[in-house]
This record gives sequence, C-alpha cells and structure tokens, in this order.
Amino acid sequence: MIHPAATEAEEAIAGTIRAAAAAKEPLLIEGHGTKSGMLRPVQAARTLSTEGLSGITLYAPKELVLQARAGTPLRDIETALAEGGQHLIAEPPDLSGLLGNDKPQTLGGVVASNLSGSRRIAWGAMRDHVLGIRAVTGRAEVIRSGGRVLKNVTGLDLCKLLTGSHGTLGVITEITLKVLPAPPATGTLALPGLDAEAGVRALSAALGSPFSVTGAAWVPPGRVGRVPGLDGLPGGVALVRIEEIPTSVEYRLGRLWEQLAVAGTRLLDTDPSRAVWKAVRDAAPLAPGQDDAVWRVSVRPSAGPSVLAAVAPAGVTGFLDWGGGLVWLTGPADAATHAAVEAAASAQRGTWMLLRAPDTLRGAVRVVPDEPPALARITRAVKASLDPAGILNPGRIYAGL
Repeated sequence: MIHPAATEAEEAIAGTIRAAAAAKEPLLIEGHGTKSGMLRPVQAARTLSTEGLSGITLYAPKELVLQARAGTPLRDIETALAEGGQHLIAEPPDLSGLLGNDKPQTLGGVVASNLSGSRRIAWGAMRDHVLGIRAVTGRAEVIRSGGRVLKNVTGLDLCKLLTGSHGTLGVITEITLKVLPAPPATGTLALPGLDAEAGVRALSAALGSPFSVTGAAWVPPGRVGRVPGLDGLPGGVALVRIEEIPTSVEYRLGRLWEQLAVAGTRLLDTDPSRAVWKAVRDAAPLAPGQDDAVWRVSVRPSAGPSVLAAVAPAGVTGFLDWGGGLVWLTGPADAATHAAVEAAASAQRGTWMLLRAPDTLRGAVRVVPDEPPALARITRAVKASLDPAGILNPGRIYAGL
C-alpha cells in the first residue's frame, strides 16, 4: 500500500513532468546522482530528484519481500535486511569509488541501472528479483506493474522494462523486491600463479562442479594487492566462492581444493571472504587513473581472456568476474582506445558499456552498442509510448533518444 506522502510525491512528480512536457524542457532524472557519470551526459533544463522519496514501506521477512521508495539509500535497506538475517540477492555494486561520487546510492538508482555483483552467475541479475514497480511516465501517468509474488504479470512486464532503463522511460517511485536469507558462512579458494586463460579454466571447472559456486573471478598480477586477504600471492589469482551453512561451506571447499588446488592455494573463511568479494563487486582491483575511462564488457566466459589480450596493445588493463564473462577494463579516455574496446567486444560477439569517461568522450561516442534495426524500432516505439515528448533523461543511452 502506498502511503499518502508517497502518493503526494507522485502527484508532484507528475505535475513537474506535465509542465516540462508542455514547455518541451528536458529533465535530468536522478536520486543522489551517484550514477550521473555513467553512459552519456544528459543536457537538461532541470533536475527531477527522487531524493526526498525515501523509506521502507513494507518488510515481510517471512514472505521474503521488501518494498521501499526509490530514494531510499541502499545502505538503509541493507541494514534492515541484515537485522532480519536476509540480503539483496543480486549483490549490487557500489561504484562511488569509480564514479567519484561519495553520496549513498539509492534503491531507485540501483534498479534503474540494473547493476549486479558477482552473485549474478548463480542467482541472476537485479531485474530478476524486482517483483513490483510504481513509476510516473513521461505522460505524467502513474503506473504500477507486478506485485508481491513471482509470476503475477500478464502482458508487458514493466518491471523488467523499467529496470535498466536509466530513467529514460519513467521516474521510478517505489520498488518491491524479493529477498533471501543471508548465508551464515562464506568461504573462498584463492588459486595463485594463474594467467587469465588458466584462471578461467579453473573458474569454469568450479562453476561446472556440483558445489554451487556463487562467485568466480580472476585478478591479474599487479592488481592482487588491491584485494584484501590476497597479499603475498604470486601472479594472477583465481577466486572461487561458496556461501551456505558452515559445515556445508567447509565440505564443498574441501572438495574443490582437491580438484583445483595449485601450489600456494589459500583458503579464506567468512570475514576475509566477504572483504574479498566486496572489493571484486565494487571493482576495486581496477584502480583507474584519475583521467582514465572505465568499460564493462560482457562476453561468453571463455572469451574473457581474449578480450583482455586484444585491448592490451591499446594500454587497457582489467580483471574478470562472472567466471570470465564480465570483463572490467580501464585505459586512456580517448576515441581510439574506446574503438579498440568496441572492436574487442564485437570480435567475441559480446556487448559493452562505457561506464566512466570525461563528458567530451561520453558525448561523442556510442556508450553501448547500437541495437539491431528491428530491436531499435521497438525501443523507439516504447520510448514514444511512455515518453512522447522525449523529456526524460534524453540521450542517456542512445544519442537522439
């Protein structure tokens, strides 16, 4: 149930959108602005913020459901869930270190960007756990999609449509999420001395085992020191995580040790493991220079090492998550380097996102691949239907849209 204050806020948002549409004035949609450095810069006359639309409106631990307003700081949600022994399934990253914004990220921003952490390989992306959404469209209409249970959607699933839309289709005001009990124990195998290809082979073996791996990453030499608990390990390090009750974690890690261990393998228990995966989640191994760009490339896991090798001549370095399927990259923020990253991703039939760069570069190049013509027509039709005046975060993802 929406509280009266939230309803009044939605009415105020609708009024702002209605006036902006009439005046044909673009609006920058944001919460705390922690994602403003991503994708293309938005040229807008005004900012419409959901910062004041905050608070958890429903938390039913037994039903595994949490509902909160879009401007709620994510740390507030994580605190409430921790008190209930639960957690956010998708493990959303905190990219404030990369994007240079120290404000707390909001639930709305996390859902609008659809960013997921290392657990995605086991439990899916953020959009897979959004049960319901309320939003105000560019028509100044309040819409609601989904509810408090799975498989309750008929017709167009607006939850999945708005998740990852970066504020271009509507202003999200409230979100309902599925949550799960937090694992009481976590363990990690750190396998040192492996190059990218050997590391991915080890990760693939772990993910193909029956031991329910929930994290699989590779950190190259020179970046290992940026991950807590890995000091002193030589060469590149492959990381394998298991989460469950202590006895189960101990048993499964022991079996994986027998199958995968190399000389110098290190076993990390719960607290060190959580520190490791927080660093991986938040891309701490990347450590870009102040003026460097950052990209996320998504490919089939076996292609991750090839992407790293292809971009190395351009001065681009990075590390691997999702078993090799997510390639974090950083390098010079110029058009030639960006083209090299595009080419490397395309050669492996992957996709990419320019996550961070100066406004001059973000405004001049594609920040995500162009869609196939048929899909692009659908994208334009959806945009025209939900935001006919084109005032919500215009150009955020695609130039002219």
